[in-house]
Amino acid sequence: MIVRLAREQDFPGILRLASQVENWFGPMVESPGFRNAVDQHIRRSTALVAVRGSDVLGGLLFGGKAPAYHVHWLVVSEKERGKGIGRALMADATRRFVQGPGSIEVVTFGVDHPGASASGARPFYEHLGFSPAEAADPGPEGGSRQVYRRAVI
Repeated sequence: MIVRLAREQDFPGILRLASQVENWFGPMVESPGFRNAVDQHIRRSTALVAVRGSDVLGGLLFGGKAPAYHVHWLVVSEKERGKGIGRALMADATRRFVQGPGSIEVVTFGVDHPGASASGARPFYEHLGFSPAEAADPGPEGGSRQVYRRAVI
């Protein structure tokens, strides 16, 4: 498995990842807004993919500038979760895009959201040194969201 900048030919693989989490995040695959965001991140070289051969195993859309950076989207294939792919994507994004001091933020499931435990997102970010912060606006499906933040030195 390698992590690299996403390319145009990775677009279908990223959409396949998105289809696996629409039950938690709401419609994405057919959403012009999501498709445009992926396209823009690829063009700006702020999208990463984890690949094995031609298979896209995980994807990350990143943004912001010092001192505030943002994980806009991070998904790992259902069958590949728990194998270090998300951790590798975050490590590569931090190395490529982040200059301290500052912070990295991500909005993930609120504690009462069904995806909070099923997805493993909250423990994943906590394991990477993120801490729960303020509540965020509900997701498009109406579920609760929370900001997680990690200081960067």
